[in-house]
Amino acid sequence: MSEKILIVDDDLETLRLVGLMLQRQGYQIVAANNGNQGINLAKTEKPDLIVLDVMMPDMDGYTVTRELRKDPMIADTPILMFTAKSQVDDKVAGYEAGVDDYLTKPVHPVELVAHIKALLARRKPSKAPESPPVQKGYTIGVMAAKGGLGVSTLSLNLAIALFEKTKSDIIAAEMMPGSGTWGMELGYADSQGLSNLLKNTPSMLSDEIIEENLIRTTFGPRLLLSNAKTEKLDFNALAPQIETITQKLSKICQLAILDIGTPYNPFAQVLLKQCQEVILVTESQPISIQKTKLLIDELEKSGFGKNKLLNVVILNRVRADIQLTQPQIQEKLGINPLLVIPPAPEQSYQAANHFQPLIKIQSESLISQQIYRLSENFTNRIKK
Repeated sequence: MSEKILIVDDDLETLRLVGLMLQRQGYQIVAANNGNQGINLAKTEKPDLIVLDVMMPDMDGYTVTRELRKDPMIADTPILMFTAKSQVDDKVAGYEAGVDDYLTKPVHPVELVAHIKALLARRKPSKAPESPPVQKGYTIGVMAAKGGLGVSTLSLNLAIALFEKTKSDIIAAEMMPGSGTWGMELGYADSQGLSNLLKNTPSMLSDEIIEENLIRTTFGPRLLLSNAKTEKLDFNALAPQIETITQKLSKICQLAILDIGTPYNPFAQVLLKQCQEVILVTESQPISIQKTKLLIDELEKSGFGKNKLLNVVILNRVRADIQLTQPQIQEKLGINPLLVIPPAPEQSYQAANHFQPLIKIQSESLISQQIYRLSENFTNRIKK
């Protein structure tokens, strides 16, 4: 099927001549003799390219361009501004309005066709007219080289802090079947969200089914909970479901935070493939730092720390008189930790006793303030 070109020009002779010339090149032609008509035809005809004049009586070409760029269904359509206005300021105004190319009349037909072919060759795929484009959210995985380092605590509280700062649609998900803790910690009777989803085939996992199994909270983020019972699962067989669930989560929210746990999570590799970024949690103890360094080396093989972001957070869960300093940790890991979060056993106890997230118990405490500070590093990951 030949490409469709919309020509917008109040000069009827230009419409006729350019239209005939492009028809001979095999293109379908749609014509409009004013700006408003051009905008309406662009929305109904969905052309592959628009040739647009500047000087028109009802609406100039700059205004037409700006209006077209506001409509997500046609915003990516290439626009060639074709006009007698040849001053540099005119061209700058055109590019600032959003045109892709600028040609001044008169021009040889061969040159006009060459510009049109170049724009069509590099145009973005057009969006389906029947529904708005799906905007993929950002996915961050949180994990540690071993258990007991506070991955679940940090994942949940970071999601809450980010919600409070951005008021964005955020989902925090426990992605370890049989190892969930949030349900018990927050007092939710139903922690079967992940288990319910894993009972479906990948093709059955619609956005609606994912949404139905999320917990809405009073503190902001929606949660996908995993139960705390050890389940007999065929992990190899369930990898496609985990992949589909993770993909869907990123499409129904602006930011998904995945509690991956450790590399021993049988789905760790599947989950990491879906992450644009990983946060590694460790502590200021030599063995933990050594194990974290080994994990960093493994993650680099998957592109983290290279074309994908990799960050380290020190979360000290117990008080210790002897521990590595931040410069020592940086030297051993080759990465400068974002920050150090201090131990807060009393606050952790109060949070568990009241079925509340850690930072909601004492928002002004040092540990809470450090988590809020940490969240500031990730607010720019969220698409508005």
